[in-house]
Amino acid sequence: MALAPLAGAECNCLWQGSFDQVQGETDLVVSATVLSTRGNSIDLQVDQALRGGRDDEEVRVWLKTGDYCRPEAELFPVGSQWVMALYEITEEVPGGFNPGTPNISYGRIGDYQLSVCGGYWLNRTGDWVTGNLVDAPRWSREVEMTPVMLDLVAAFVRGEVESQALLAASQEDPALRDLMLDTRSFLRYGPEEPETDSPDPDSD
Repeated sequence: MALAPLAGAECNCLWQGSFDQVQGETDLVVSATVLSTRGNSIDLQVDQALRGGRDDEEVRVWLKTGDYCRPEAELFPVGSQWVMALYEITEEVPGGFNPGTPNISYGRIGDYQLSVCGGYWLNRTGDWVTGNLVDAPRWSREVEMTPVMLDLVAAFVRGEVESQALLAASQEDPALRDLMLDTRSFLRYGPEEPETDSPDPDSD
């Protein structure tokens, strides 16, 4: 019952910034897929470790319960893909665990937590991401932007490009971007062969 008094409580925190501003202070940045959900936690399959951790590992992330400033678990259904900047849980919190409801808690030491107080997560669809990536409105999750390549975000996390590169990519004309990608593909692989119908061997 330790968490019961917090059931109606609300989180109070200041907006810490878009993804480009907050990711550098976190312990783990991953591109991952949700494997399962349980209580206020989700298990992630790490598809690509952008900073910290390793590819192909599984990590548990603890989300909203009580007045913890974290997003609701329902936002991350099984099979959905994300880029997340996570804080490691390094100490126990008084009243944070109730043996009667082990799937609803603050979280275990060695697991991770996801903050709601900034752009700590981005939507991923294959190799593209969207969300509160850079210079976006406070508390906005559905940001109107051109999808940005995951490889560019990874390069930013590694310190290889500046946030201005993310901003430019997010404001790019989608048609121009597609043209550039098609041109890159053409230069690498040559023109696609047009599909032709096979001749009918029985025809004259």
